[in-house]
Amino acid sequence: MEVVLLGTGAADGWPNPFCTCSSCRIMLERGEIRSQTAALVDDVLLLDCGPEVPRAAMHAGRTLSGVRHLLLTHAHPDHVGPLALLMRSWVARDQPLDVIGPPEALDLCRDWVGPDDPVRWIPVAPGDALTVGEYGIRVLPAAHRVHNDGDCVLFEVAARGRKLLWATDTGPFDAVALDAVRDARYDAVFLEETFGDLAEHEPDHLDLVSFPRALAALRGVGAVVDGTDVIAVHLGHHNPVDLQDRLGPWGVRIVPDGTVVTVGDGALGASAPRRTLVLGGARAGKSTHAQRLLSDRDDVTYVATGAPARGDAEWAARIAAHRASRPGTWRTVETDDLVGVLQAATGPLLVDCLGTWLTRRIDTHGAWDDEESWAAVRADLDGLVAALRRVRVPVVVVSNEVGSGVVPATASGRRFRDALGRLNTSVAAECESVVLVVAGRPLPLR
Repeated sequence: MEVVLLGTGAADGWPNPFCTCSSCRIMLERGEIRSQTAALVDDVLLLDCGPEVPRAAMHAGRTLSGVRHLLLTHAHPDHVGPLALLMRSWVARDQPLDVIGPPEALDLCRDWVGPDDPVRWIPVAPGDALTVGEYGIRVLPAAHRVHNDGDCVLFEVAARGRKLLWATDTGPFDAVALDAVRDARYDAVFLEETFGDLAEHEPDHLDLVSFPRALAALRGVGAVVDGTDVIAVHLGHHNPVDLQDRLGPWGVRIVPDGTVVTVGDGALGASAPRRTLVLGGARAGKSTHAQRLLSDRDDVTYVATGAPARGDAEWAARIAAHRASRPGTWRTVETDDLVGVLQAATGPLLVDCLGTWLTRRIDTHGAWDDEESWAAVRADLDGLVAALRRVRVPVVVVSNEVGSGVVPATASGRRFRDALGRLNTSVAAECESVVLVVAGRPLPLR
């Protein structure tokens, strides 16, 4: 199947034409204009048709004259622009058209076609399945509503051995929705991500916290698998302008309006790096960013390298806050045996952090003031780098960037700073991705 994304924006597009926020201003200056989300499949099947769609097709170099099946997800005006049906009736009365969607969406369109138009109205609800032309259609529940529960749907479209999921608009998937797509193994998933960094909104859309959790859920039931091309759509101006950098680690991509997607060509999907080093200063946001990189996975082992609190109430509070910020499905291991953990790992790892690990290794060997004991510390560092080189699971490693501060006043402090700097350099050499976090902003170094 060939899918032309006629639009990838939210209801107000991106940028919003009335907004002067930094996101809208930067996107406008770049000329990156996203219209309301819709897609044209094989020039025959149209997924959603907001008021901007007919002209968007022209900008993409496509005609809608061959459309025989119009699938509407719901009755919100950015998904139903009935004027398109009137425009069609003026030139193509003899061509049949199936209009498929919830009854409320069809009702918005009925008055826009003439009495002799060969239009077939097909009301559907979650759980329905039908065949139109060569396409098998399954109607799936959406966590979204116009007026009543069930008046919004998602669509699965299958043809010629390929299968896609059109998942806009929706909030997080519930158990019923996940069961409906269990073992679907989609070739492509077009998943909405409306609200970006905005946390306060209605729960019927996704943001950059709920989006990776939804993705993890789809992976958990076998709907998204290796090779599935996941593309974020329905993008609004609450998203950051570096959105691709935020989505890339989850194996997700964004594309410009007008992009042609060949369903089944998994090579086009974004590739998540196996090993990532996240550097940053104190309270720069490096741990938060590291957790974000793996937030699309439920099977993460969080490797805490710090020593136990041992009566230190403030340190214990820090540890408790860290634990509370992690997804409930993640497992926590407190150890400084990183080599053993890396060698035994069967699922994703988040190691936080190398600075505390190095401190414990120096303590173990009593090497703070003993030059001869540093041979054992160096052996530990070499062992860690070798284990990281051989690891076969996704690993995110957090470390402190200590090279930008003042020179430590003590010999042991200088020794620690130098050792950690060299360790960071060695670990970075083994990682496909290296990120420096400054003031909460991730700066990709590789």
